[in-house]
Amino acid sequence: MPQVSTKHGFLEYAITDSSSRWRKPTETILFHHGVGIDMDIWIDWLPHLSNNFRCVRFDMRGCGRSSIPPDGQRWSMEEMMSDVLAVADAAGADKFHLIGESIGGTISLYTALNASNRITTVTALSTGHRGNYINQVGSWRNTVEQEGFSAWTTKMMEHRFYAGAVQDDVYQWFSKTQANSNPEVTLALGELLMAQDLSQDLNKLKKPVLLIHPDSSPFLPVSMSAEIHSLLPNSQLMVIPHAKHAIACSHAKEGAEAFLNFIDCYN
Repeated sequence: MPQVSTKHGFLEYAITDSSSRWRKPTETILFHHGVGIDMDIWIDWLPHLSNNFRCVRFDMRGCGRSSIPPDGQRWSMEEMMSDVLAVADAAGADKFHLIGESIGGTISLYTALNASNRITTVTALSTGHRGNYINQVGSWRNTVEQEGFSAWTTKMMEHRFYAGAVQDDVYQWFSKTQANSNPEVTLALGELLMAQDLSQDLNKLKKPVLLIHPDSSPFLPVSMSAEIHSLLPNSQLMVIPHAKHAIACSHAKEGAEAFLNFIDCYN
């Protein structure tokens, strides 16, 4: 897979374009995953989107096959946004649709606020905008330090999916990927998320935003997504019934179809 170098190391990314040679897509989607997982959480979105869009996925800093920053690395939303733009630049995307899940959705909103000239639309799944209203995450470090990273992983899988929400091979892949994630990176990303409050700025975001939210996330109640929706001047909200946090994985088809319907409103 190609890589893009940054001052903090490299980011691994992939471009999927299944269009015919005589009908190349003119628009790009850039996907941003969340904590404890990698770019492959978006795999099941690709069959629905890659015939008409260049689909760019990347492993977030410290995750998957991308570089793990050294201890003491400064984590900030500005730096996470710079990674998004570095991948977009490497993929040759001057403007792009940005789809993010969990902290990837928060980073997507931040990027659209601060680099609006690069963004066409934002789709944010299972996304929060105020860290002090996010449940569970504040206890992650205590859980890891007192019970171990495997205990954190077990609890997280219970929060990701209802029983039977995904096929067993998908569940096992997700669990293994999460268990192999870097503990300190995972905690640092959680703490970065908890430090955010975008509520004073969201009314400035004029780009179209689609919010897709599960009805039963242990981290983010539906009321948080409803608050984001109320603050954004140009947004739509879709709630997925009987779903926990990892809807980017468990509800890929529904998410991709919602995105297509969403952008049809603006074409």
